[in-house]
Amino acid sequence: MVNNFSRSTSFNRRALNVETPRLLSITSPRALNVLSPKPLGFASPRVVHQRFGWTSRLFPVLILIGAIISFFLILGRGYVYVLPSLNGVSKFNDTSNACEILDGSWIRDDNYPLYNASECPFAEQGFNCLGNGRQDKDYLKWRWKPKNCDLPRFNVHNVLEMLRDKRIVFVGDSMSRTQWESLICLLMSGVEDKKSVYEVNGNKITKRIRHAPKRVRSTLKLDKLDDISNEWINADVLIFNSGQWWVPGKLFETGCYFQVGNTVKLGMSIPAAFRMALETWASWVDDMIDTNRTLVFFRTFEPSHWSKNSRRFCNVTQLPLSETEGRDQSTFSEAIFEVIKNMTVPITVLHVTAMSSFRRDAHVGRWSDNPSIPDCSHWCLPGVPDVWNEIFLSYLLEAYKLPAVRLE
Repeated sequence: MVNNFSRSTSFNRRALNVETPRLLSITSPRALNVLSPKPLGFASPRVVHQRFGWTSRLFPVLILIGAIISFFLILGRGYVYVLPSLNGVSKFNDTSNACEILDGSWIRDDNYPLYNASECPFAEQGFNCLGNGRQDKDYLKWRWKPKNCDLPRFNVHNVLEMLRDKRIVFVGDSMSRTQWESLICLLMSGVEDKKSVYEVNGNKITKRIRHAPKRVRSTLKLDKLDDISNEWINADVLIFNSGQWWVPGKLFETGCYFQVGNTVKLGMSIPAAFRMALETWASWVDDMIDTNRTLVFFRTFEPSHWSKNSRRFCNVTQLPLSETEGRDQSTFSEAIFEVIKNMTVPITVLHVTAMSSFRRDAHVGRWSDNPSIPDCSHWCLPGVPDVWNEIFLSYLLEAYKLPAVRLE
């Protein structure tokens, strides 16, 4: 059973999240070895007193044999280097053609979407854009195409087998919850008895308010993880994310400030606080995680697409953008890479910032369960979070050394 550890995150939990990218290493297909025949040995011909001796008679034969050997050698090299591309699989053992899975573009694919949110009880009504009245379906028809390779085609039965008896924990904000819902809906598409999939969630949202200056209503502790982190330790896979709450409107303007030890840091900037929180997270991972059991991922910041830097104007387009409009860069994502460079536990970074920056078309907008409040932060389901999961699953396939289903 795949468990969502907790849909709710306390303020202390929101302080955490991180991972460094390891490029997906896909084993290239076995090269077809064409063995050249052993060189033929010829004894020196007898010298006879004849105008046309054995040497002159063998000369055309030698030329013919040499031509045949050269032909097969050339043909063999052709198979070794051409056959993989004919099979639709890139050659990965050449570093110049390494598959950087997160470097690519969005291409239209009518095989998408991979599930129907209305048939998945774990997809929140607020993210089911089609169910909430969105008429166009173009935003559902896009898949991510890396430059030098293809993502493995999602095969639900292979993935279910891969995750058998595994415990996957998502830790983060509402974007983490969306990715969890996406993964459950993807997996449910291969389960015959839908009632066999259920949620165990006994945790309540808690906010701790302590004595502090008048304008401080709550604090975000930067030097300590929530006690609930003890329940993450024995997971097979941990997926962290953070960033959406690290803005003035969700912190200072609501009376939430930073705390280190027993001191409230009223003058601490958000980037400095985020970096400290990441370092606290990194120390916990290095101290507590058993790398023989647990794989750790960190998904980077997901860009929103509010217009004019305001959360009142949300213009959802029908198609992906042709330019990132500067949203492919994030100080939060940069901080993640900087922190994990110094970690001892290997962290796989799902760097979705740049790829998601093109997808203004895939936000909830006004197609939520509360259309009076626009939303250019969260994503429709099905949609972009499904692709995050396809990338995540491709890394898992490689980590567990399982075969992938390639695009035909």
